[in-house]
Amino acid sequence: MEIVIKELPVYEVAFVRRTGSYFEPQEHWGNLMHWAYENGFFPPHQSFIGISLDDPNIVESNKCRHDACVTIPEGFDKTKHKNMQFKKLDGGQYAMYEFYDSPEKLNSAYKYMFEHWLPISNYDADHARYNLEFNMNNPVEDPEGKLKVDLFVPIKKRKA
Repeated sequence: MEIVIKELPVYEVAFVRRTGSYFEPQEHWGNLMHWAYENGFFPPHQSFIGISLDDPNIVESNKCRHDACVTIPEGFDKTKHKNMQFKKLDGGQYAMYEFYDSPEKLNSAYKYMFEHWLPISNYDADHARYNLEFNMNNPVEDPEGKLKVDLFVPIKKRKA
């Protein structure tokens, strides 16, 4: 598994939050995509980003929060969209892993990053920022039903 260190900019996003198991249907994505396409937001100009806000090993499954996000262009008039939530995602240094497998195996990519790669790297996870899942495809449209995600884990140089 190849990990690449990348510098990400600050992103401003529109988002829909869902609370519940990460392994249940993710209907909030459909709501976000409908809004995004109505506003002309689609790749390659905008990115769809998932943010798992809770660790399912610590938080009860039914209380896990997930944000389905789409980047918005600079100058977008948010005041005309009262039913949508907006926020900024922190930029900075991230470790990126290109995941391509069945959606239920995404957790194994997280485990690899946190349990195997980080301990032997020169970095620590930066828990002040969110892990970002850049969705690169729609698994429903993939010939093998696989999910392609660029998984970004925020990092900081390990202190000696």
